[in-house]
Amino acid sequence: MPEHPARHIHPFGPDDREPLLAALEVGNAIRSADSPWQRPELPSHYAAELRHGWDGEPATPYLLRVDGVPVGVGSLDLPQRDNRHLAWLSVAVLPEHRRRGHGRALMQHLLAEAQEADRTSVGIDGWESEAASGFAAAFGLRKASQAIMRRQHLAEVEPALVQKLYDEAAAAADAYELVRVVGRTPPELLAGLVEVTAAINDAPTDDLDIEDDVISEERLTAYERAVLARGNRIYRLVARERETGELGGHTVVAVEEERPAYAHQHDTAVARAHRGHRLGLLLKAGMLLWLAEAEPRVETIDTWNAESNEHMIAVNELLGYRVMGRELQFQGPLSQALSPGRPPSR
Repeated sequence: MPEHPARHIHPFGPDDREPLLAALEVGNAIRSADSPWQRPELPSHYAAELRHGWDGEPATPYLLRVDGVPVGVGSLDLPQRDNRHLAWLSVAVLPEHRRRGHGRALMQHLLAEAQEADRTSVGIDGWESEAASGFAAAFGLRKASQAIMRRQHLAEVEPALVQKLYDEAAAAADAYELVRVVGRTPPELLAGLVEVTAAINDAPTDDLDIEDDVISEERLTAYERAVLARGNRIYRLVARERETGELGGHTVVAVEEERPAYAHQHDTAVARAHRGHRLGLLLKAGMLLWLAEAEPRVETIDTWNAESNEHMIAVNELLGYRVMGRELQFQGPLSQALSPGRPPSR
């Protein structure tokens, strides 16, 4: 390795095939080393993610080359619908190329881009490790939250237990009916779903400096478009109050079309006015019963929760989810991050 390696950091897009495939290869190698329980990203999924993001606001990806060799990847997420003060970054370098200043160089590049975009706060996350905490601290960022990835192995979940939990929850929620929606939400449910989806803002955010998500019909439609574009089938279960027709809660699972053994739990939320009827458990157990009929090849379902979200974690543990890894979220003023090495302001 030369004493002063030539580093090149370039953004790219979903139609830039060569850097996309190079970034995908680097990202999958990093994932295999740092979080081997995660599955490799597929090219079609990755390209769709770059085009659509989670809900129509894709982050900008970057590829880091050193002396022409791809060694790292990063991304810059600049929210537009809300949290316009915030830039959320990711920085990752192949294990064999770490501790050579490449990650710091990539971070500094992204911070400069965030400053150009007039953001004032910056966040980054990483799997729990001394390296991740040390890297964040070097830029004056403090741990603000932590999330747990859990995985449910359906072969280990007794169908009789799921049915029992469902029946018990249904008895407490007898004023509600469950509505099954496959794919896009029909127009007649969208308005009610906005309020239900906005209930996700009641989930704990710990010490993160973030605003509530601004939920709209446009955003929900963009989310479904993005999930479908990534090659998933969408299953949404909605709890509707029989007497009023109001939507009280929902849960969403996405099943991969190319790998139908793998599914991903997305949002589960219950509107504030409809809590206290065990709708969360009813929806989650009801989804498992539905998937057993509609997607019998599903073997695992992955989910994420803030570690402080005790209510949802309790439901997940009842249903047999097991911990796979802990992700830490760090945040701080952009002005602090632009002056690495200086002690964080008190």
